[in-house]
Amino acid sequence: MINKTNSVRLAIIGLGYVGLPLALEFAKKKSLIGFDVNKKRVKELNSGIDTNLEFKKKELKTKKKIIFTYSENDLKSANCYIITVPTPVNKIKNPDFTSLIEATELIGKYIKKKDIIIYESTVYPGCVEELCVPILEKFSNLKYNQDFFCGYSPERINPGDKKHTISNIKKITSGSTPKIAKIIDDLYAEIITAGTHKAPSIKVAEAAKVIENTQRDVNIALINELSMIFNKLEIDTHEVLNAAETKWNFLPFKPGLVGGHCIGVDPYYLTYKAKSINYNPKIILAGRDLNDNMGNYVALQLINKMKKKKIKIKGAKILIMGLTFKENCADLRNSGIQGVIKKLRKYECKISLHDPWANNNEIKKKYGIFPKTKFVNNTYDAVLIAVAHKKFKKLGFQTILKSCKKTNVIYDLKYLFRSSQVNLKL
Repeated sequence: MINKTNSVRLAIIGLGYVGLPLALEFAKKKSLIGFDVNKKRVKELNSGIDTNLEFKKKELKTKKKIIFTYSENDLKSANCYIITVPTPVNKIKNPDFTSLIEATELIGKYIKKKDIIIYESTVYPGCVEELCVPILEKFSNLKYNQDFFCGYSPERINPGDKKHTISNIKKITSGSTPKIAKIIDDLYAEIITAGTHKAPSIKVAEAAKVIENTQRDVNIALINELSMIFNKLEIDTHEVLNAAETKWNFLPFKPGLVGGHCIGVDPYYLTYKAKSINYNPKIILAGRDLNDNMGNYVALQLINKMKKKKIKIKGAKILIMGLTFKENCADLRNSGIQGVIKKLRKYECKISLHDPWANNNEIKKKYGIFPKTKFVNNTYDAVLIAVAHKKFKKLGFQTILKSCKKTNVIYDLKYLFRSSQVNLKL
């Protein structure tokens, strides 16, 4: 039985954007196992390479207490497992539990009496005890809250953010019994300098996580709708928001494409559960629908502006700058730019792509276009600046302008440059 955190033998399952930083932070305090089924990923980490560009070789190599492995055998020595696998949605926007189920089945084969399994993956309220626990019981032949115990501590990782790192973001914790809840809370308190919040139940912790990004999604949807209204009124949305933000309680949300593995996904986990209990969520789904369709809106704005400038649409050369779901990170998952590209292709435009953060081969795999790495003068009819990478700001507006033909449209979604310099802003 784990009575104190110093008796914890930790294994972290999943070494992506959540699992790797968590493993590296815990490795400052204790020896642990970092497990991933992706052999290529494990081999890269053992060589000091993080293809997500979140950690440098030195940061990976100095963590002597961590064992990166894809061997299931190595899991036998652990007594506490933290599962950090992705929980995306499928094509019809229902939760895809494939990775979660597979990880749970895997751990179920190795857990022993008195072991603890902690989930960090985003789920709907009740998922750990309704979906995961029965799998653990089946594969282990052990009884929940008698032979093994569970906890939930939702991830709060912000990819690309070097200020709000794992240790200085407050952490929600929970456990399946009061005693286990305290052990889990004490465990995370070892690495979270910002402090922890011990929720009264696993369900409360699950619900708290899923509403964090649902709230943000709804607020961004409101601002996106306002930007549509202001564009029709020929009012600069950015200037309106600057004025409104002078009031102390105005929330500083910005319009834009909404993607990623949090805001663009988490609300669907809540609405999925709501529908299962015969409640049809209205505001949440309305916000999701509006944000999901922002790609179409952005593409049409660009096309209409090009038409006004008498630029031939079919065959027009358009450069899209920024393909990741947010600035200064390499994550292409669920990027809002997908909708823009899909719409522009229907107009038979010739699309070029550029992103200094994302892996070029991954871009080619995802979009069928190998990205441009250099800017060639007098090439493009239009440029869409879709992501606020610092490297774009450093590149400078003149370099972007020189890459355009004499008659052009520059659409700055992220307000990187002055309104007087560009033709369109969201």
